[in-house]
Amino acid sequence: MNTGKKLFQQLEKLLTEQRNPSSSEIDLANSRTIVQIINDEDKQVAHAVESRLDEIAAAIDTIVDRLKLGGRLLYYGAGTSGRLGVLDAAECPPTFGTRPETVQGFIAGGKEAMFVAQEGAEDKEEFGDQAVVESGVTKNDIVVGLAASGRTPYVHGAVKKAGEIGAATVFVTTVSKEQVEISADHMIDIPVGPEVIMGSTRMKSATAQKMVLNMLTTGAMIRLGKVYQNVMVDLQLTNKKLEERAKRIVMMLAGLTYEEASEYLEKADHHVKTALLMALTGLTKEEAADALERNDGFIRKAFQEIQ
Repeated sequence: MNTGKKLFQQLEKLLTEQRNPSSSEIDLANSRTIVQIINDEDKQVAHAVESRLDEIAAAIDTIVDRLKLGGRLLYYGAGTSGRLGVLDAAECPPTFGTRPETVQGFIAGGKEAMFVAQEGAEDKEEFGDQAVVESGVTKNDIVVGLAASGRTPYVHGAVKKAGEIGAATVFVTTVSKEQVEISADHMIDIPVGPEVIMGSTRMKSATAQKMVLNMLTTGAMIRLGKVYQNVMVDLQLTNKKLEERAKRIVMMLAGLTYEEASEYLEKADHHVKTALLMALTGLTKEEAADALERNDGFIRKAFQEIQ
């Protein structure tokens, strides 16, 4: 069987490639009806994700373990899936204070594919294999393959190579795992069903993947002490908005004035967790930093130790 016909038969069976009866007359609808149809379908995505919370939680545990070993969280995807991985990775340093290399996203076709589709870049497993090798994946890393259809060759190549190296692997897809011809340490299949526009996986499939990625990184960063109560306290002050957010965080959690919060941040070299612990306990910068180090960066644990 030639490659084209085999691909045709694979796509023909995928849930994401089926026609959605709920939107069969959307081409006749007015704008209000169109958005109602889309919204009704989007409501189903959260329930589909809910059915896989155990699998997502298990993946978070593995991510935490690997990051504690000094490993990295690496996303590999193509098209919309790849862009979502790059987006999630890019948002971790300013939000959680991670180093840029700790969470990274790789997309078939390279950086250019973020803005303009690179035809054929996703069609060969060896491209994914090569991307893993070039990014220096080790057994301490965790590789997450993102493929709405579950069959993207680039992603299969990346996950297979990562597994050979000994890295932990996660596979996120929006078809059922029975339709996926690859294995991973953690299979997160979110079968969202047919798209509003047949095959347009930038819609429900992308929403589901974004929700999963939000959970993976946010869950891992909470487990690593990047959050105090429900506030992100390890943010990097790389722009004025984040500087003012940091002041508000210290003001709110320590009961300080704007001027007092600004002073603590200055004393702490603009490290929010250190400034906050200083404000809560009266410790010096050095004492607060030591307490945080002893308690793996957890403010609550450091505070309880001192009380």
